Amino acid sequence: MKHVNIPLLLEPVYRDYIWGGDRLKPGASPIAELWAVHENNRVLNGRFSGLTLAQVTSQCMINLLGKKGFDKPNIRFPLLIKLLDCKKWLSLQVHPNDLKAFELEGPGQRGKTEAWYFIDAEDQAEILCGLKTATDKNKLESIIRNGKILDGMKKINVKKDQAILIPAGMIHALGPGLLVYEVQQSSDITYRVWDWDRPDNGSRPLHIEKSIAVTEPQLNSQLINPVSSEKLNTLINCDYFKLSLIQLNNQRISMDPAFESFQALTIINGAVTLKGATWELKLDQYQSALVPADIGHYDIISTGHSKILCAMHNGA
Repeated sequence: MKHVNIPLLLEPVYRDYIWGGDRLKPGASPIAELWAVHENNRVLNGRFSGLTLAQVTSQCMINLLGKKGFDKPNIRFPLLIKLLDCKKWLSLQVHPNDLKAFELEGPGQRGKTEAWYFIDAEDQAEILCGLKTATDKNKLESIIRNGKILDGMKKINVKKDQAILIPAGMIHALGPGLLVYEVQQSSDITYRVWDWDRPDNGSRPLHIEKSIAVTEPQLNSQLINPVSSEKLNTLINCDYFKLSLIQLNNQRISMDPAFESFQALTIINGAVTLKGATWELKLDQYQSALVPADIGHYDIISTGHSKILCAMHNGA
């Protein structure tokens, strides 16, 4: 197995959907998503330049990924990190868990538990997240089939710097005026439950039967507020990933993956320099770097006030 030796700078991939805005790539056509860390992203620096993250994973394996989850068959890079610019409502959607993904989509498919951090939020910005009241599966099936699911959804006002966990099986939607960081299992399985009566031109089909099959109506989630001005705060810690917020003001923080997991760093405010014993990498707002599990101690040094999100794999 090869060593990576330095953090990997990845080439972002942009995707446009009907709900996208203009904050992720100013001057370009509306952009809905920036895929920052994904197995198909290409490396831009070092000796692996030009390879995909999947190819680097196959060559470096535990040295890149760390010990957590490495004993599983068919080793793949386990997480997907995106930035989303929401100008309009996204569809009401739901994702399967690992078991349902296997049953409905076949071998090798993963479920999709995800978490959101709200980088920016306009006044009165909202999300839909879970159901207002407890509902059994039969009633849920009826309101989905009859197009009444919106009436049963819980609406939540959100603010900048809040976060929330979206477990697989919970119906949800992002609303207008939000700039969002999303970390999730590396899966692109999405079942649309309802799509705001947008014209059905075949490109955005609903997935009624699969939505009914995977939705868990009892699931709920609460907003998380960063409660401390400490340099490092854990926001979310679930079976699949751990998400932490790093806040620096002309400061530095010492980090070490300790061979447990890679650290995927995304700059959401300001600029920073990552510095190891023999390497240095500068990152600006909305750039991401993947720090391999075997890199040892390194520093994150801020220029002015900086906020960095750090995602790690938890092994599931």
